[in-house]
Amino acid sequence: MRFAPFFFVVPPPWIENRKEAPLLIGYNRGLPFNRATIQAGTVNFIETRGNDGQHPLKVSFSEAILNPMSSFGGIYSPESLPSFGDSFLADHLNADYKSLARDILAAFEIDIEPEVIEKALALYDEFDDAKNPVPVVKVKDDLYVSELYHGPTRAFKDMALQPFGIVLSALAQARGEQYLILAATSGDTGPAALETFKDRANVRVACLYPDGGTSDVQRLQMVTEAAANLKVIGIKGNFDDAQAALKGLLGSAAFKATLKEKNISVSAANSVNFGRIIFQTIYHVHSYLELVRQGAITLGEKVYLNVPSGNFGNALGGYYAMKMGLPVAKILIASNRNNILTQLINTGRYDLRETPLIATTSPAMDILKSSNIERILFDMFGAARTKALMARLDNDKHYELTSDELAKVQAIFAADFCDDEQGKAYIKEAFATGYLMDPHTATCFRAYETCRDEPLKTIVYSTAEWTKFSPVIANALTGEVDARDIDALNAIANEAKIAIPAVISSLFDKPIAQGVVIDKGDIEQEILAFLG
Repeated sequence: MRFAPFFFVVPPPWIENRKEAPLLIGYNRGLPFNRATIQAGTVNFIETRGNDGQHPLKVSFSEAILNPMSSFGGIYSPESLPSFGDSFLADHLNADYKSLARDILAAFEIDIEPEVIEKALALYDEFDDAKNPVPVVKVKDDLYVSELYHGPTRAFKDMALQPFGIVLSALAQARGEQYLILAATSGDTGPAALETFKDRANVRVACLYPDGGTSDVQRLQMVTEAAANLKVIGIKGNFDDAQAALKGLLGSAAFKATLKEKNISVSAANSVNFGRIIFQTIYHVHSYLELVRQGAITLGEKVYLNVPSGNFGNALGGYYAMKMGLPVAKILIASNRNNILTQLINTGRYDLRETPLIATTSPAMDILKSSNIERILFDMFGAARTKALMARLDNDKHYELTSDELAKVQAIFAADFCDDEQGKAYIKEAFATGYLMDPHTATCFRAYETCRDEPLKTIVYSTAEWTKFSPVIANALTGEVDARDIDALNAIANEAKIAIPAVISSLFDKPIAQGVVIDKGDIEQEILAFLG
């Protein structure tokens, strides 16, 4: 039998006192490891801003996901990455999604029991097509759309959060511990986190969303959740306010001490948690293999990954896949009018000093402080530089990369942004050729037109089904203005001659179970009241 080899990339040069990374042999198509051929060595996780003497120098995967915040307000990142051997992609050409996922997770040697992993990956069987939970669809001769939204909440966050919920709950049960999971959402993380954690043992969830900052469908997906272990909190503010509150609570010694009195620990469902990122790496590899299977490219041929970006977790998964050996020419970053990432990648400046958050037709991307940029900075420039840059952003609301640093970023990434009217034009154009997409996916079409250096095949990552943002799409297709979600859904369904998924249409008949909307200063008090 032939085995697909993995080995560890040599750890970054700023890691002191390291031992050489061992060879790790993976396994093929979900078959068990041949333990005799493996040298011991799990992937450790280290801190993006260095160590303060109060945290361990390195932690395991399970520790990183249970306690995702690290020294100086930083987060955890892998000390080294597994790398695909020459035969890994070829050996997985006929592998199904779960087998591919199982083998990539095995390459990280994460400290999660195999039966827990199997139970977590089995949730992909409940997507629209159990055999192919992530269809890759040809839209233009050299543009393919990887549809990440075929899970229970019709958004790409299900790809990571469905298995993540099983893993975290299992860890909590094994330790005999109770966990509070914090989630801040711009519209998609919230429904996906609530869906995966509802009624799970040893877990309670507090989900923060900006009141008025999501689509009606996204809001209904959250406020109609009635499980006793879930708390949904609307805040008077924007997503950055919600995310800042989440990070503040995760790093608050006083908040943790109060929870400790209740025998509760705290973690997070946002992509500050590497438990999200590891699952987001997988679908980039799958999408590439799908292009090979469809005959669009030959194995080893490079492609562009084209990602609509807000908090940068999706793009980070692509970056890690690229470093692990996926043949990628560049990662194209698509933004909306909140184009802070375009500014960073094109100029090296991250400047929030006079940059108000703009409400757009792609609200899940209405974000100015992208958490996962920190992991890119750390991987490229090390902990000391990352700490300095993030302190500058926190204190002065801006930082600037050196010319050498910018050159390293631009060797991997290119970026552009798409305004609302351009996005609606792309939606209308695609629909005329038979493809229906949401406004976040539409931003990628701008980057596809402006950011490519070569005519390579491009994989666009579609992060939400059309049902999540129907008023925008109805306006793009028919000119309807200010349509209610239910009216827009019906109009699009009639126009496209498709059915509205029952999981969406049924939302409008469910009672509101979570109606709290508060000032952001009252978040901690509201969460503590929920915990009793």
